[in-house]
Amino acid sequence: MSVFSRSRLHGWLGTRADDDMLRALFGVMLTATVSVLALDYQTLSDAAVERHASMPSSPTPGITPSAEPLPDGGKGRPAPLRQPDAQLQKTMSFDLQSDGRLLATGTIMPGTGKAFADEIGKRGGYVKTVVLHSPGGSLTDALAIGRLIRDKKFATEVESGRYCASACPLIFAGGIERRAGFKAAIGVHRAVTISSGPLGERDGMEDGQRVSALAQKYLREMGVDLAVWIHAMETPNDRLYYFKSDELAALKLATQTGDKPAVAKAKS
Repeated sequence: MSVFSRSRLHGWLGTRADDDMLRALFGVMLTATVSVLALDYQTLSDAAVERHASMPSSPTPGITPSAEPLPDGGKGRPAPLRQPDAQLQKTMSFDLQSDGRLLATGTIMPGTGKAFADEIGKRGGYVKTVVLHSPGGSLTDALAIGRLIRDKKFATEVESGRYCASACPLIFAGGIERRAGFKAAIGVHRAVTISSGPLGERDGMEDGQRVSALAQKYLREMGVDLAVWIHAMETPNDRLYYFKSDELAALKLATQTGDKPAVAKAKS
């Protein structure tokens, strides 16, 4: 073989070897990239499943912040929502008065149930009545607060000219005695659940049914007529159904309206 032929052969073999090496390197890089993408996808999928799985035990209760009190003539029918004032938009706070009245003012946020339990753990021995002024908020937190109120045998009250709407009446229902002032505005509307699960709308429907069942069970245990919840479910979440004084009495949501007893003291 000539020198020229051997030179061409070595050059060709060298090029072929370089090509094989590049292809092998590219294959390794491609495999690594696919592996990383697969790992990222699995991580995201696991996170989505985890979020969805947490929903049944901790639905995000929604009850939209609601309206300012209406005149008495507006009660007994749904009324449009208006934004609460700045004070009521803040997270619910607790202020114990010297006469044993614990003022609970503001929006019921996720975690407010624990904050209330902490407050009662510190100063519950002095509390006689929980006085409510709230546009509502987290339904599950409201249920937790209401149950603790009943366990402690506290009374609840919405003062004349004050306001208790959306999830707030569930707290009110927990009182062993439940006093509604003559011009107290107490109203309900449909609960809203937020679902971030991968099944979307079906998750939201299932969570809504679960929340509704919890609320009905709670009201029955508190001795309140379930027609209260029917009014809530029949009222769109952009409106409120305000109860008349005689409705509060008839539905056993209040044991006292104005200056007159409505029904007998609730069972503990």
